[in-house]
Amino acid sequence: MASLNPPVCDFGWQAPDFNLQNIDGSMISRDLIMGKNGLLVMFICNHCPYVKAIFPRLVGDVRELKMLGINTVAIMSNDPTDYPEDSLENMQIVAHKMEFSFPYLLDKTQAIAKAYDAVCTPDFFGFNNEGELQYRGRFDESRKETAPNSTRDLFHAMKQVAETGMGPKEQVASIGCSIKWSNV
Repeated sequence: MASLNPPVCDFGWQAPDFNLQNIDGSMISRDLIMGKNGLLVMFICNHCPYVKAIFPRLVGDVRELKMLGINTVAIMSNDPTDYPEDSLENMQIVAHKMEFSFPYLLDKTQAIAKAYDAVCTPDFFGFNNEGELQYRGRFDESRKETAPNSTRDLFHAMKQVAETGMGPKEQVASIGCSIKWSNV
């Protein structure tokens, strides 16, 4: 698994729309899920060790962000052909086991990952309530293992977005496994 870093924030870039199937069968769009103070769009998957290392803390931080008016949506864009752990059925299992309080959407065609220029899992896009990108950075300094006493970069950035509409000027890029693109 190659580790990749996405580019850092392009402040003001507009959130592309999406309309994807949630693991419960419902359809979720950007406008439907937008919070009163913003939206966190995360590209994640089930098999990536970088994502697995942050799951429990990520779920907790997302719950706290909800109380600040930031809604969250997770999108899984990997091709599950070579990575069956990322299948819809396994997405449902992981979401239930980890007690996701946010929609977990399947990007079957990978069109949304391409529209967002998502590079890796996890890849975080934090938007203000105008749909303007304000954060594209790391969750924290953890890699494949949890970094002890790490700063909650994503949480603090999105808290700032909720309070001011603007993200921090200094951001550290995320790192993770490459998105598994379809060969078709």
